[in-house]
Amino acid sequence: MLKAMKYVLVSGGVISGIGKGVIASSLGMILKSCGVRVTSIKIDPYINIDAGTFSPYEHGEVFVLDDGGEVDLDLGNYERFLDITLHRDNNITTGKIYQHVINKERRGDYLGKTVQVVPHITDAIMDWVERVAKIPVDGDNQTPEVCIVELGGTIGDIEGMPFIEAFRQFFHFRIKREDYCLVHVSLVPQPQATGEQKTKPTQASVRELRGLGLSPDLIVCRSTLPIADPVKAKISLFCHVKPQQVFSIHDVSSLFRVPLLLHAQGVSSF
Repeated sequence: MLKAMKYVLVSGGVISGIGKGVIASSLGMILKSCGVRVTSIKIDPYINIDAGTFSPYEHGEVFVLDDGGEVDLDLGNYERFLDITLHRDNNITTGKIYQHVINKERRGDYLGKTVQVVPHITDAIMDWVERVAKIPVDGDNQTPEVCIVELGGTIGDIEGMPFIEAFRQFFHFRIKREDYCLVHVSLVPQPQATGEQKTKPTQASVRELRGLGLSPDLIVCRSTLPIADPVKAKISLFCHVKPQQVFSIHDVSSLFRVPLLLHAQGVSSF
């Protein structure tokens, strides 16, 4: 009997560019070190079809996959951390999803129905994730066991709303509770004037996420310095997770230290 595919969704709060891609890559690296076959999907909520026309001043250099797909640099992180070969469909954009749905509408696939964000766009997102998650990426032609999905942007962005709704439906109606994990990466600022680590932005971000129908299983706190235990306890209390489900990832000299920090804090036990 085939095992059910398991999914890890990595979302971000407070600000963009907080390090979701590195966290997603690090989680995949830890899973792979435990003998689990891992694949990754990056969701970019912009309307561009791909990253080929982006200005490098805004998004950095375009990463080119083996099949010629021009994608976000985070997919380069995935390939380097996980030693896998991804494909252009491992990068989902709003533009790709809308193009796919509009093409189906033009062919008459919807049989004259009014095409809407819910259910047609959200169904297309769920179908795309399920299909791509099963594509082998290790070169051994074996189906992956875990798919790590990074949702680009920040919780609350209007561009990301269809994806949030799609995953709300996906987690509640398509797969079992034991087959998914939601990791929320949030900023814990530390103003120089007081030196106190502030949890309110994370509280607000998690409150908004829960208001949209998703509740985090793990919270990864990004900060300049390691998060103090009383700060973890406060985030635990207000964000409906246990203290051991709150992880501290402070600024480090090398991205490759991030998996070690997560492992040292016991993320493997989840």
